[in-house]
Amino acid sequence: MADSPNCDLESLSPLQLFERVTKQGEKVRALKAEKAPKDEIDAAVRMLLSFKLSYKTATGQDYQAGLPPRDLVLMNNGTTKEEDEDFVDPWTVQTSNAKGVDYDKLIVRFGSSKIDTDLINRIEKAIGQKPHRFLRRGIFFSHRDMDQILDAYENKKSFYLYTGRGPSSQAMHLGHLIPFIFTKWLQEVFDVPLVIQLTDDEKYLWKDLTTEKAYEYARENAKDIIACGFDVNKTFIFSDLDYLGTSTGFYKNIVKVQKHVTFNQVKGIFGFTDSDCIGKISFPAIQAAPSFSSSFPQIFNGKENIQCLIPCAIDQDPYFRMTRDVAPRIGQPKPALLHSVFFPALQGAQTKMSASDPNSSIFLTDTPKQIKTKINKHAFSGGRDTIEEHRKYGGNCDVDVSFMYLTFFLEDDDRLEQLKQAYTSGALLTGELKKVLIETLQPLIAAHQERRKQVTDEVVKQFMTPRKLAFEF
Repeated sequence: MADSPNCDLESLSPLQLFERVTKQGEKVRALKAEKAPKDEIDAAVRMLLSFKLSYKTATGQDYQAGLPPRDLVLMNNGTTKEEDEDFVDPWTVQTSNAKGVDYDKLIVRFGSSKIDTDLINRIEKAIGQKPHRFLRRGIFFSHRDMDQILDAYENKKSFYLYTGRGPSSQAMHLGHLIPFIFTKWLQEVFDVPLVIQLTDDEKYLWKDLTTEKAYEYARENAKDIIACGFDVNKTFIFSDLDYLGTSTGFYKNIVKVQKHVTFNQVKGIFGFTDSDCIGKISFPAIQAAPSFSSSFPQIFNGKENIQCLIPCAIDQDPYFRMTRDVAPRIGQPKPALLHSVFFPALQGAQTKMSASDPNSSIFLTDTPKQIKTKINKHAFSGGRDTIEEHRKYGGNCDVDVSFMYLTFFLEDDDRLEQLKQAYTSGALLTGELKKVLIETLQPLIAAHQERRKQVTDEVVKQFMTPRKLAFEF
């Protein structure tokens, strides 16, 4: 279909045309690399030029690799409406909707694929056990090439996991745990290596931090990550400030990515301006590099063809759209991704939480009393103004933060459904729902704090020392 000259390009959206141009460009490069017959290459080039012309006609702009078009929401009268659109980038998440970001629209705008029932069933069949609650409940809702990962796994071909953390503060909050909880589960069910990038260099560039303070935060955050229960024999955690200077493979991949991404592209993807420091402009290449197994020769024995799977919140997707565009041009496999929704702030789902606002979330250092006080005082309620109204009309679980948090952390599906029905009917009051959340989070965080106490500086050193893991490649 993608290569058919008779396909109706006019029926495609700008985003679909962008994908068509990208795939055809990859085909042209592959044909040239294989030294295919000249007439075959010429035909592929003509089709590429045709796709690019259709793209320019539809969007009014030239195709730029790694820079998808902005997807405007078409209204019934054919005009565009941008003021109600969600704003999502790696640093800011904003929406006017109390329910949170419209993830279906975001999938369309970013050009990813929805994690549907068929994919969840296939994962369940592959691992031979019940999928994680994050999959069952749509918390991880979008993907890129997860089907390829499953193809490889079913054919006994290995892959590895990569996720990360930007250490902007000493204490992590509940939202920071989401990718690590899920990544730990993925590592266990698929039995694969894991690399975790601590982007202390990014935080130095973006925040008012010294390099020493950023590195200190990285090591402190590593303790919270290790406390999630990762296996030291299968996990490598690294600080950019520390590891980049010791791994030639890592730096070579950074340079290759830097060479194949223009300044205009990073400005378009990340919104950089001429006044941003050059460190920010070059940083996306550093976040891209762990997507390639050759960045970790001590783990993968120098092999460059091992595919990577990246579980992350969808605001990090721009980094990896860029990475996936660059990968075939530097002879590397494209990383696959699993995207999660955002963990809402206590005050509501219009923004993601901030580590700089102590009342926007539950922190992993909070005491049971602090947890109780924050939830009772700050958790946005979907309940009615009076008990009488609530009993009569019921509460709104779609905007109630306590229910949202329970969706993340209450394991029992039946119990969660019972709470939803009781709250929606008015049988369960807001204070009672908050009490359930408090009783769920207090032991969870207390258990995490106990595990963290066992993570010594020596344990951190073991995880962060470049070394061979318990896998053969």
